[in-house]
Amino acid sequence: MLNRWFKRRQPDPEPEPHFDPITPDVPVVAIGDIHGRFDLLERLPEPSRGTQVICVGDLVDRGEQSAQVLRALHSQPDIITLMGNHEQMMLKFIDNPKENGQRWLRYGGLQTLSSFDVSGVSQTSSGAELERARDALREAMGDALVDWVTNLPTSWVSGNVAFVHAAANPLISLKDQESRTLLWGHEDFGRKRRRDGMWIVHGHTIVDTPMVKGGVVSIDTGAYATDKLTAATIHNGEVEFSYA
Repeated sequence: MLNRWFKRRQPDPEPEPHFDPITPDVPVVAIGDIHGRFDLLERLPEPSRGTQVICVGDLVDRGEQSAQVLRALHSQPDIITLMGNHEQMMLKFIDNPKENGQRWLRYGGLQTLSSFDVSGVSQTSSGAELERARDALREAMGDALVDWVTNLPTSWVSGNVAFVHAAANPLISLKDQESRTLLWGHEDFGRKRRRDGMWIVHGHTIVDTPMVKGGVVSIDTGAYATDKLTAATIHNGEVEFSYA
């Protein structure tokens, strides 16, 4: 009898969080992880007047045209560009090539160096070879471009939508997010829903097709490998996907 009584007294399941329709302050086009595919970036449809364009990070590595991507976005201050974990790895290489070089080269840094006409290194390079490559990369990029990448923001908010590279911890406010979470991900992201009504648009995690699910919009379709770069147009409570 006690077991039956306790079962009856269990609280009702907590209701699913409510999300108002996704509504940025202005129409937004969010572009997924470019990864050195300047050729695909050029093919995206021209945004309509009054639309804010934002790139969600991972501009470099893996594809063959990282230099072109960085220089093009650097020259377009009206485009909001977020930092991704691959930009962070590149900056760590510039800061300390001996310690951080092999990891970055293993995950696409070789292609970025090549795009800046830096050669003479491999995934097994170490020591002075990595330092020479760092010096050549800094010279090829120039101080202005290095400073621009260094100061890229890790998030941007418009209306009830937050744009990040990888994820946001759903259990804490957006202003309290750790940079590691924003750049590398969080185990609860996509599993537990936010309770503040904020939508999250992100890249980083490759999906076969872009999706809208549980207050999350996922737009990384693995452009460097699939030849499909996704752009999400967000306005008036709707998300529409287009591709290069």
